[in-house]
Formats: sequence, C-alpha cells, structure tokens
Amino acid sequence: MTVPNALTLLRILAVPFFAIAVWYGHHLEAVLLFAGAGITDLLDGWIARTFHQKSALGAILDPAADKLLTTTAFILMTWRTDGMAAPVPVWVAILAITRDVLMSFTALAHMGNWRTDIFRPSFLGKVTTAVQLAALSFGLLANAMGPRPWTQASFPYLYWMCAAFVLASGLHYFWRATTSPRPA
Repeated sequence: MTVPNALTLLRILAVPFFAIAVWYGHHLEAVLLFAGAGITDLLDGWIARTFHQKSALGAILDPAADKLLTTTAFILMTWRTDGMAAPVPVWVAILAITRDVLMSFTALAHMGNWRTDIFRPSFLGKVTTAVQLAALSFGLLANAMGPRPWTQASFPYLYWMCAAFVLASGLHYFWRATTSPRPA
C-alpha cells in the first residue's frame, strides 16, 4: 500500500459522504468534501510521480475513483435540484456518464489483449476530467452560495463546455481504440 493508493482510497471513501451531503442539501459540506477529494487526486498523482510510487493498483484505482466521484456528482446534481442555484442539465449528465460507461465496457472487452497505448489517458481525456471537475466544483460552490445573477448567466455555458469536451474526448478514445494497429 503506497501513499498515493491510500489517498485514492480516501477519495473513494469520501464519495458516500459527499453523496449524503448533496442528497440532503448540505451544499457547503458537499463543496468541502468535493474539494478535499480533488486535493487528494492532485496529491496522489504528484506523490506517485515525484517519489516513484506508481503502481498497477493505482493505475486502476485512480481513474475509478475519479469516475465514481464525477458520476455521483452528475447524478445527484441532476436529480436532487431542490435549493440548487446551478443544477446540472440532465442531457449533460447523460452524455458524461454514457461516455464513461462505454469506455469501461470497451476496456473490459479488451481485457484479454490489454493495450496500454489504447487505454492510457490522453491529454484530451485529462483536460476533459479537469473541465468536468471544474464545472462540478463551480456548480457546487454556486449551490452553497445560493442563487446569484451570475449563476443564471454563466452556468449554461460552463455545462455546454463540459459537454463539448466529453463528446470530443469520447470520440477521440473511440477513434484511438478502433484505428490502432492490432497486435500480431
């Protein structure tokens, strides 16, 4: 058990508490839990690279923790909209979750001939994750602050940008998986 893996497990353990906070409308607590999870995500990657603590378990757990957190946030910020200043539009959540599910099924289908060049996160995929986390973070923060004039004006654009990156990275991963040469 490396320090980065322990931080990733801590992030996974935070997800139910985050979900409970959103479900019951405790928006400030949800923001703090989401921010804490984001900090552990940054820390585990930095520690793994800086101190050479990368592991096969971490390569699986880290993206799984990210997907668990973002999927939970997308679902709850779409479903539990009472008192939310910046709920996520249903179509954005469906697009983001569908992309992740399709990528997971594709990875499972290729388990027998695992190709790290196909399934390694791309730059576009990392940017998409960052945009998703930023959109969700700002949405959670806006929910904690309550309705403000700027939330009505800015959040549709932020969620549209999130959807555009989700779509672009999903198409990129599909293209990369289907056009890469097959092993002999």
